[in-house]
Amino acid sequence: MLDQEPSPTDAIVIGAGLAGLSCAILLQRAGRTVALLEATNGVGGRVRSDMVDGFTLDRGFQVLLTAYPEAKAALDYGALDLKSFSAGAFVQLGTKRSYIADPRREPAALLRTLTARVGSPLDKIRIARLQFEAKKRTPQQCWAGKETTTREYLQSKGFSPKMVERFFRPFFGGVFLDSDLATSSRMFEFVFSMLAGGDNAIPAHGMGAITGQLAEKLAPGTIRLRQRVAAVAPGIVTLLDQGTLRARNIVVATEGPQAARLVQRTDVPEPGSQPVSCLYFSADEAPFAQRSIMLNGLGASDGPINNMCVPSNVAPALAPPGKHLVSVSVLGSHMSSSDAELTAQVRTQLVRWFGSRANIWEHLSNYHIPHALPSQRPGVLNPHERPTALGENLFVCGDHRDQASINGALASGRRTAEAILAQ
Repeated sequence: MLDQEPSPTDAIVIGAGLAGLSCAILLQRAGRTVALLEATNGVGGRVRSDMVDGFTLDRGFQVLLTAYPEAKAALDYGALDLKSFSAGAFVQLGTKRSYIADPRREPAALLRTLTARVGSPLDKIRIARLQFEAKKRTPQQCWAGKETTTREYLQSKGFSPKMVERFFRPFFGGVFLDSDLATSSRMFEFVFSMLAGGDNAIPAHGMGAITGQLAEKLAPGTIRLRQRVAAVAPGIVTLLDQGTLRARNIVVATEGPQAARLVQRTDVPEPGSQPVSCLYFSADEAPFAQRSIMLNGLGASDGPINNMCVPSNVAPALAPPGKHLVSVSVLGSHMSSSDAELTAQVRTQLVRWFGSRANIWEHLSNYHIPHALPSQRPGVLNPHERPTALGENLFVCGDHRDQASINGALASGRRTAEAILAQ
């Protein structure tokens, strides 16, 4: 194939996820010309939604923490019509169930929280103390603190093994996709401060509305779909089957493993992956009416589910009239199991939790996401903002260059655009 003629394009951004969209928007806003290449048939990366039989299915259960500073700056929350989860969670303990909530936001749940079978009353007081400290802590203080694992951090705060195993492990294991709680304590402190300062929310029409809103800010023709990149070099992008493209600046905004393959530099290592599977079901009747998540307090001994919820209790438009959407998250890789095997194991556990009615829930879809988040064990977040400029007008951004979150992806895209504009 013949190379295309050299282009006056200021930047080619590879990957239309949160980081790539953030970078492209800021470059265009500053008057730069941008081509945003996306290998798939739509924008969003890991923050996408699909329509299946009238249901809106996010590609993995996700929420937006409304206190994220980058999200508040980049997104129009009002236009997203955010719907918030309650400030509490059910903890399933075999056939019994407890409820634990933030009494500041749900005062009526104070007695239930204190008597919940997930730890002692002293553990609940320690959570309140942790929330008080978190609300005073700035993000910069979170990243500068002493670093250990999340599990060791919680132990140092005096939480009992029962509290750690029955509440923190399934809750923050679901946030970090890490059932061992080996994620950096700095990441825990940051997320906990965001939870203390805002809500857990989803857009009325699914998480894909976030990246859809960002894409709408770009000029027509900026986004080029089904553009699969084979290699990058300073000033040049080689496509798998359509020749080469040239630009003054090349930005690799793919997820971490793909970025490492494309850039092939020791300062852009393979970040490691936290996998997850998300299973969706349709129910005529919701298993519970609350806008809460439900946690598996007994862990793997009770079955594969880590957490589940009814998203349509929070955002009714996610399900067609008369139906409810049930979302189930299973941590780890289950690629060795067939969809049918995993679905059967999950349904068996749901029947134990909710009775025989779970047998008649219609299975909608399974999502297996090998790289749902980059691994962020102690050491990775030192510093928490890794350089995006690699030299020779080559850049890399994504949540693997910052903290593994929506906030981190947006921040990384912003930092990359600022680096380009500062040249």
